[in-house]
Amino acid sequence: MKTQSAIATQSGGSRARARKRRNPPPLGPGSFEVALKDLAARDAELAQVLARYGPPPLWRRRPCFAALVRIILEQQVSLASARAVYNRLAARVVPFSAANFRRLDGRSLRKAGLTRQKRTYLLALAEAINTGRLRLKALPGMTDDEARQALMQVKGIGPWTADIYLLMALRRPDIWPCGDLALNTALKAIKNLEGRQSEEDLVAIAAHWQPWRAVAARILWHYYLCTRGQPAPEDL
Repeated sequence: MKTQSAIATQSGGSRARARKRRNPPPLGPGSFEVALKDLAARDAELAQVLARYGPPPLWRRRPCFAALVRIILEQQVSLASARAVYNRLAARVVPFSAANFRRLDGRSLRKAGLTRQKRTYLLALAEAINTGRLRLKALPGMTDDEARQALMQVKGIGPWTADIYLLMALRRPDIWPCGDLALNTALKAIKNLEGRQSEEDLVAIAAHWQPWRAVAARILWHYYLCTRGQPAPEDL
C-alpha cells in the first residue's frame, strides 16, 4: 500500500512531467526553419513576404535582468532610442546585474536618460529580482501563462513586456505580443486591411498562425523594417 507521502510525491512528479510536456522546446535554427516553411505553405501573404525579403533573423536575447531592462526601455519609444539609453546604463553598471543596478543613485539614472517612470519600473524590477519575488531562472519551467503572470507581478511589466520576454528571451514559439504597433501595422499592410480594426480582429487573424505565432511576428517585424529601408538588426 502506498503511503500518503508516496502518493503525494507521485502526484507532484506527474504534474511536473505534465507541465514539462506542455512546454514546447525553445525556438532554435531547426524549428525556426520548419516554422517558416509551414507558415509559407499555409498563408499566401506571409509566403510573399518571405519570397521578396527573405527569412527574418531568429531574433533572440539571453534570458536575464539585462534583457528585461531593454524591453522596458523599449516601451513606447524607438529601438534606437532605447538602445542608446541602455548603452549609457551598461557603462555605469558593471557587471550589469540587478544588485549593481540598485546601487545607482537618482542623478546617475537621470544622466543615463531615464525618465522618472522608467526609473521607477527598473528599480522595481531590480528589487523583485534581488528579493527573489521574481525568479528568472524559474520561468523556463513554467507554461506561457504562468511565466506571463509571474513577470506581470512586477510594476512596469504589462502584457506586451512579458510577451516580448517570452518571445525573445525564452524563445517560446507561439507568442503574439498584442498591441505591438509595428506588428499591427505590418499585419494590416500584408493583408490589405482598410479602415479601423480592433485588437481582437488582429488577434483573430494571428490565431491562424498557431502554433508558430512568434515566428509569424518575426516575419512581420522583418517586413516592417525592410519596407522602411531599415536594416534588420542582429538582435532586437
